[in-house]
Amino acid sequence: MRNALLTLALLLTAAAALAMQRGGQAIAGADTRAVQQLVERMTLDEKVGQMTQPDQMFLKDLSDIETLFLGSLLSGGDSDPKTNSFEDWREMYERLQARSLSTRLRIPLLYGVDAVHGHSNVLGAVIFPHNIGLGATRNAKLVEEIGRITANEVRATGINWTFAPCIAVPRDQRWGRTYEGFSEDPTLVAELGAAAVRGLQTGGLRNPLGVLACAKHFAGDGGTAWGTGMMGPGGKQVPLDRGDTRGDEAALRRLHLDPYIPAIRAGVGSIMVSYNSWNGLKASGHRRLLTEILKGELGFEGFLISDYNAIDELPGDYRSDVLESVNAGMDMFMVPERYREFISTLKELVEAGEVPMTRIDEALTRILRVKSAMGLLDPSWSPKADRTLAKAFGSEAHRRVARQAARESVVLLKNDGGALPVGKGIKRIHVAGRNADDLGAQCGGWTITWQGKRGPVTTGTTILEAIRRAAGDRIEVTFAADGSNAEGADLAIVVVGEDPYAEFFGDRSELTLAEADQQAIAAARKAGARVVTVVVSGRPMILGDALSLSDAVVAAWLPGSEGDGVADVLFGSYSPTGKLPFTWPRTTAQLPINVGDQPYDPLFPFGFGLTYR
Repeated sequence: MRNALLTLALLLTAAAALAMQRGGQAIAGADTRAVQQLVERMTLDEKVGQMTQPDQMFLKDLSDIETLFLGSLLSGGDSDPKTNSFEDWREMYERLQARSLSTRLRIPLLYGVDAVHGHSNVLGAVIFPHNIGLGATRNAKLVEEIGRITANEVRATGINWTFAPCIAVPRDQRWGRTYEGFSEDPTLVAELGAAAVRGLQTGGLRNPLGVLACAKHFAGDGGTAWGTGMMGPGGKQVPLDRGDTRGDEAALRRLHLDPYIPAIRAGVGSIMVSYNSWNGLKASGHRRLLTEILKGELGFEGFLISDYNAIDELPGDYRSDVLESVNAGMDMFMVPERYREFISTLKELVEAGEVPMTRIDEALTRILRVKSAMGLLDPSWSPKADRTLAKAFGSEAHRRVARQAARESVVLLKNDGGALPVGKGIKRIHVAGRNADDLGAQCGGWTITWQGKRGPVTTGTTILEAIRRAAGDRIEVTFAADGSNAEGADLAIVVVGEDPYAEFFGDRSELTLAEADQQAIAAARKAGARVVTVVVSGRPMILGDALSLSDAVVAAWLPGSEGDGVADVLFGSYSPTGKLPFTWPRTTAQLPINVGDQPYDPLFPFGFGLTYR
């Protein structure tokens, strides 16, 4: 055992030395000499504290920030201040951040949130389309601008870190996180992921208008096989993103690792490690992936953070979980509730010689190097948010960009007889469908609450409201969610799709449209109107009879808070340019289906999209 530990210590020392030698290559603006001097001054308690990230909701006592020398906090799903207002978020951040200045070394906190499509936890923030819609735009400049605006709104509340972008390559649309991925195509994911990093970090970590980006989830989260992984209580299948990604290293690199290379070149400062396994070994404890490939071969100079309670899913007891993960190369640990236990466990492992101090110092150096690059270690740094940014929060200028993103994300799948755009001879439009007048449905998960929810969840414009606005006084617009009373209408626009969800709550073995959606389409068709079906969803849905009953079909994905972008396409003020970022299947039995498969016989192929011209 002693010889094995000595060998591991030598390997980790070599890796740490390499990291020190290459330090700052991707972390522009870091004062590596000052960081090294700071590391040398720190006690073990202070070092381990910097590696620890609790959820603010589960802090046992606010004084733990000082007494445990915590380096980071997060607000996970539904971990909010007393309300979700802008003012309360800012007050909470400033109150918690100020406590970090009571420590001996006055090292500020990194504060992380899931601002995955805008600052989406906060009421009044602009909500952009989810990544699946942005993938349909094929517009890297637009994605970068969205990242910049998101960073601006996040920094307005003081927060300095977002767990985005997700650069997963979803290969099975039954996965509940499909909409978090830009595409099934790793080349497109790589391009848009790097653009998102550039936008969020706004030209460099030193920029006070930018935030620290976090590419996630490394690696293979989008490739897990349906039905893999351990079974949950009562034989219930565990979430798909906790399953097993299978295949050789060449396949893993081509599909799931390659998108990280442009993100690293763009200077991403943090990477979140995935829940999933690769050929049976959890990524959170995978030294080959984390240290040898990511840090060594790919030259990543930022720090790694575990996902929410992810180390708990490693086999063995808690002590062995911490040991395996830290020695594999994990730098910061997201331990929402068990942070005190984590700290005491990691200290014991170091004192027992099972975790070399060189490994602790490498992790610490990576974290502090990012903090240095962000200006957090500067004597002039303030825990107060920049008050001048509040004016732009949720502004019309930001909403115009979200509207552009929504319109560019729309994919026209069918348009028989020129049913779209809405013609000049139309006198009455009958709008139907559960998702027509539902802001929460069109925003999806990760919106104000973790799972999202139906209804007027925040500030924005529903698709129905946008249609009425576009129709103006010249066209009568009527509405019935169930599709009734469409008789006499020239055109029926039926907005159908999914209920909001996030992560494993969205894992579904069947992707058929809800019965209520199918009935609304059928009712509109029976009334004699021409039917346009708009699908609001986080993935391609099985259309079934809806395709033949509709004259036109539009994929609007999860367009966010600005429904006007969808209406722009319906009424022809913008000719559709969106292209499918995912293959659209005929039946659930075809899943998983991806471009390049043999045989490949989808309903609509990857890259498909009609236009009016």
